[in-house]
Amino acid sequence: MAEYDLTTQMGQYLDRHLVFPLLEFLAGKEIYNERELLKGKLDLLSGTNMVDFAIDVYKQLNCTDDEPQNLREKRTNVVEQLKQLQQDTSMISDLTEKQEVKRLMETARDGRQLFDILEKDFGLNLEMLDKLYKFAKFQYECGMYAGATECLYIYRVLSPGNDKNSLNALWGKLASEILMQNWDGALEDLKRLQEVIDNNKSVPALHSLQQRTWLIHWSLFVFFNHPKGRDLIIDMFLYTDKYLNAIQTMCPHILRYLTTAVITNKRRRPVLKDLVKVIQQESYTYRDPITEFMECLYINFDFDGAQQKLRECETVLTNDFFLTACLDDFIENARLFIFETFCRIHQCISIEMLAEKLNMSPEDAERWIVDLIRNARLDAKIDLKQGHVVMGAQPLAPYKQLIEKTKGLHFRSQMLNSNIDKSISPKQSSDVPHWGAQPGIF
Repeated sequence: MAEYDLTTQMGQYLDRHLVFPLLEFLAGKEIYNERELLKGKLDLLSGTNMVDFAIDVYKQLNCTDDEPQNLREKRTNVVEQLKQLQQDTSMISDLTEKQEVKRLMETARDGRQLFDILEKDFGLNLEMLDKLYKFAKFQYECGMYAGATECLYIYRVLSPGNDKNSLNALWGKLASEILMQNWDGALEDLKRLQEVIDNNKSVPALHSLQQRTWLIHWSLFVFFNHPKGRDLIIDMFLYTDKYLNAIQTMCPHILRYLTTAVITNKRRRPVLKDLVKVIQQESYTYRDPITEFMECLYINFDFDGAQQKLRECETVLTNDFFLTACLDDFIENARLFIFETFCRIHQCISIEMLAEKLNMSPEDAERWIVDLIRNARLDAKIDLKQGHVVMGAQPLAPYKQLIEKTKGLHFRSQMLNSNIDKSISPKQSSDVPHWGAQPGIF
């Protein structure tokens, strides 16, 4: 279903290496012509040093076993450059293997102070750090993400805070962790990068907006793979004003992922009202079956429309790289949303009618309702003779109403306090350009 595929929109805000997993995923879905995907993949590879990968794609695209001359020459050049960079960084590699230096790196809290100590006692200099950065970048372009991660970690620890490549190194470290599927490390880098972007007051507002837009897209890899991701995405996208503003201004298609995170997160039901408001505000700029499902259910109370959109949601989720693993949770919770909303309006419900609304057979619907009652998630009884579900009285106690209304108050207060602290903190100077607009990483 190419109509709802967001790969083109997403690719504008991703490094080329992060686009490869999306293309590999699409290749197995048969949404696009296979040759067109191979051409796109080969075009992306032309800007990297992953020559062997490019040769394999070339052979597959042209149905040949011959290796093109230009790629053979490029492979030779890449190997030579890699060896040269290894030699150039051998001194700093040997330095970081020393036990005393390792101890200093592990205990240091100030990069400037650590650099001064190592410069004085061990001969470290900025030229050595610059070579290490170039080596990390070259390894990344070769697809050697583990080596790039290690070099960038050393670079980040040793470099003084005002280094020209410090921000680029953070982006590179995050990309490498994502591509190695190290989600804990990626989450740490994501938070660190978010803090740097949000605290940098010296750059124009548009520049910060662009960087937040890139970070939003990169964060999807982390949020939909890390165990805590579906909570963190809600906090960042819905309740952090700067990022919500970036979504509404630059990339409203991200509402698909925010909506899915809310629907599949049973612990965050109270945020539904805030999410529906945002969806309603942005409905003129972006809509897809997932956001339209929420509109049908919570704005228009159109149960037939919600049922139809739920069927379409299944197709959208199946063909979305980030959301395909959420399919079962989404369908289960979406049916529960329909059921709960329907029950608020009706006291006695026909199981057959309910099955139709939930897109289930009557037998499956009955079993599903029985499971809800057994798990104490539903105050209802089943009248098998009449084929009805009879809802029990569900008055909300005053103290529960109070808890419900104040549930988000603590988080909002924390965010307000954090924003105040950031606004009065000293401005950090940085002349690092926005690397994200460049075709490659760093």
